[in-house]
Amino acid sequence: MRQLDRITQQPEVMGGKACIRGMRVTVGMLVGQIGAGHTVDEVLAAYPYIERADIMQALQYVAWRSEEREITLASA
Repeated sequence: MRQLDRITQQPEVMGGKACIRGMRVTVGMLVGQIGAGHTVDEVLAAYPYIERADIMQALQYVAWRSEEREITLASA
């Protein structure tokens, strides 16, 4: 997977949630807008400081995170 250079996580910004370029715009908020049925163009119009590449990386990030698997280790 290529570098997700638009996704940032800083403890002092939104409690360390994944954000877009250090802004107080979370990946979850953007993906939630798409999931609620808004088009990319509608989201861009509502948030003029967001770029199309930000939304695409947010979607890539969520897809990557959803593929993570938790492995339970057997205790001795």
